[in-house]
Amino acid sequence: MPKYAARVDRNQKEIVKALRKVGASVEHLHAVGKGCPDLLVGFRGGNYLLEVKDGKKPPSARKLTPDQETWHCAWLGTVYVVKSVTEALIAIGAIDEDTEGGSTFN
Repeated sequence: MPKYAARVDRNQKEIVKALRKVGASVEHLHAVGKGCPDLLVGFRGGNYLLEVKDGKKPPSARKLTPDQETWHCAWLGTVYVVKSVTEALIAIGAIDEDTEGGSTFN
């Protein structure tokens, strides 16, 4: 059991709300620790691991921690690092990457 509470980025709640709004199921994993991504997302038969970073912070504050780097490198699947609702929706395929403003849902 960690000695500290797992930190949640300020934008995670907003991202989770948007993911659920498009019909995704979302499981919080940030409390697992040891570099495990923040969210497990199920959408249209696919599973997605999302590491949430706060896009309003400077780039140096959005870097992966050493534990996250180790976990991501060891994982044999895909982990998406997202900084916004739009990036999260693109990662799961709910909107097209080239959609201006991210408003067209697939």
